[in-house]
Parts: sequence; structure tokens; C-alpha cells
Amino acid sequence: MELTSAGIPADSHIDLRFAEPGVGGGNVSPNLSWSGAPEGTASFAITCFDPDAPTGSGWWHWVVTDIPADVTSLAEGVPLPVGARTWTNDYGYPGWGGPWPPPGPAHHYVFTVFAVGVDRLDVPDEASSAVARLTLSFSTLDHGSFTALFRNPSS
Repeated sequence: MELTSAGIPADSHIDLRFAEPGVGGGNVSPNLSWSGAPEGTASFAITCFDPDAPTGSGWWHWVVTDIPADVTSLAEGVPLPVGARTWTNDYGYPGWGGPWPPPGPAHHYVFTVFAVGVDRLDVPDEASSAVARLTLSFSTLDHGSFTALFRNPSS
């Protein structure tokens, strides 16, 4: 599968408008488009993960599941499609949580789309994003990723 973003090209530096307000950003969710889903895809999921976060386990910025199979893109800064579920990010709120790394070197942000073999993950709405991600791993048919960078502007 292929995942792209006009607003955040692969291997580029993420624009401040996508970052958390704590670093002067607008916390706007990025546009994403994907293609190449395998036969049997019933839904899609999207994640954004920072493996460089100084937590010992990285930082989850976005976890979205149950995107209908006929949807192959998300527009910048708009609500998710009907039926999609968003999970609590590591900032503690549901939805997109943009970059806000500590001062220092740029962090890598891995955006991934998953083709999923079920239309809705069997996960209660009140579950953690960790439970959603684990359940997602059991139903993934294929995936595609790209990575972009962000450095705290105060660095």
C-alpha cells in the first residue's frame, strides 16, 4: 500500500501548522491519501507514532480506526468520516495531537495506513488506544507508511 500527504511529503519537515500549540502550532490534522488496498479490505486505520520520544516506548499522536472501505483520503483539518473512531493519543485527548518534542534533534513521525479485514474493530469505545492498536494487529491485511521530521523551534 502507498500512503502520501500533500501537506507533509515523505522525508520532509512537518510544517508548524500541524504541531501542538505548546510549540506555536495550530494542531491541524494532516491530509492523507492512500491506495493499493488488497482485496478483502473492509475498513482502514491510520496511526502516527514518534519513536524518538524520550518515554522508553515512543509517543502515539494519532490512532484512527474503522474508516469506511470506500474512503481513501482524509482532508486537512476536517472531521473524520462517519463511522470512523479516534482513540486517545498520548497527550490524553482523542484525535490528532501534533508534534511537540523536547528541544534537541528532530524527531521522526511515522504515519501508517492499515487495510483492515473487518469493518469495525471489536473494541469498546472506552478502551485505550493500546487495546485498539493490539486488536488492529489481528485484522491487518496490509499497510503502508511514510516518515517526516519535526524539530522543536526553540532548539
